[in-house]
Amino acid sequence: MRIKIVGTGRAVPALCLTSRGLDERLGLGQGQIEAATGVIERYVCETESQVDLACTAARLALADAGIEPDAVDLIIGGCGVPYQPLPSTAPLVMQRLGLADGSAAAFDVNSTCLGFLTAFETAARMIEAGQSETALVFSAEIASRALPWKEQPEIAALFGDGAAAAVLRRAAPSEGKVLANLMRTYPSAYEACSIGAGGTRFDFHHQPEEFSRHAIFHMDGKELFRVTARHFNGFVGQLLQRAGWRHDEVDLVVPHQASPFALAHMARQTGFAAQKLVDISALYGNQIAASIPFALDIARRQGRVMQGTKVLFLGTSAGVSFGGMALEA
Repeated sequence: MRIKIVGTGRAVPALCLTSRGLDERLGLGQGQIEAATGVIERYVCETESQVDLACTAARLALADAGIEPDAVDLIIGGCGVPYQPLPSTAPLVMQRLGLADGSAAAFDVNSTCLGFLTAFETAARMIEAGQSETALVFSAEIASRALPWKEQPEIAALFGDGAAAAVLRRAAPSEGKVLANLMRTYPSAYEACSIGAGGTRFDFHHQPEEFSRHAIFHMDGKELFRVTARHFNGFVGQLLQRAGWRHDEVDLVVPHQASPFALAHMARQTGFAAQKLVDISALYGNQIAASIPFALDIARRQGRVMQGTKVLFLGTSAGVSFGGMALEA
């Protein structure tokens, strides 16, 4: 697909919460949270909403692209957790950006931590099919909600809030292209990473205790590690084969920022040199679906993504799914 990223942007809330601050709040020894997670600090919403973060990131992406909001004819939200169950988040972002009724299509997709890649591919295929000229893709997360601080503080402390967005357009032959997309799902680990409440599984009116008990994020790290260790390296090989790239041809890897330890393990498992990975997890935590586009924006603004750069996006998500995209910028 001949697709070009013409602009990116990112946003975080005002409050930066350090791991030392969490140690004090939780009554733990100094340095305990950072030692357990590898995360030094993360940003946490107090007054900001998920839509506030999304719109800030979107405006920065549009400014980076040199495009006014009314040029956008497609908005796709790829958030792991929505602003509300119904309707989707993208129409509200469209409204807040000042787009007129009927001037664009706006909807969400959900593949949890892989949401940005799914939204990107959906937008790219719609552009390729002539259904859109300028697409805005965003992921915004308030990951700090519903975390298991009592049961699993070392898991809760991995997460941070944030948002990122990208503007996509059709590329000229000498510009960008997507060479491959791939997703594979391993539902044997469906329960390994979940928030059970919020959909139709538990009826709040008839099962309030069950609803409340399942409204907290749960993660089985050992099960996730088992699936990843067994299958992820082969998945990366399949993606590279589809792209027609050799392993050493990849210039930059933009991974989901699961945790500093997870990224170090991924580098060892896949054989990519650490300097090829964009690793921001120690300073921002795991921002769910916003992690990948957030890291992309940082890499672009650092000058690590230039015309012709071979970028490999990689990630894992609840489900459990692996996802990736090979992009020549």
